[in-house]
Amino acid sequence: MKELFPAKQVMGFVFSLVLTVVALLVYFTDMSFTVGMTVLLVTAFVQAFLQLVVFMHAGESKDGRSIYTTIFYGAIIAIVTVFGSLLILIWDM
Repeated sequence: MKELFPAKQVMGFVFSLVLTVVALLVYFTDMSFTVGMTVLLVTAFVQAFLQLVVFMHAGESKDGRSIYTTIFYGAIIAIVTVFGSLLILIWDM
């Protein structure tokens, strides 16, 4: 019966809840802007990585390296798109 219990998924869910509570504490406490944004960014990236690995099973296939490479390239494209849009639309460059 122990092998049927999804312990990894339950622990991932609990850790996601803890990260969400930490992010809510940033809102409800009186932190400075830089500290609050740093905590929010760190918790967001940790939670995104946790969701990817635990719930989407990214590391369980034989081509796990190609999955992580594709995600990395997708993130680079997203960052270039966001900053390129900011350069053109807001900063007039």
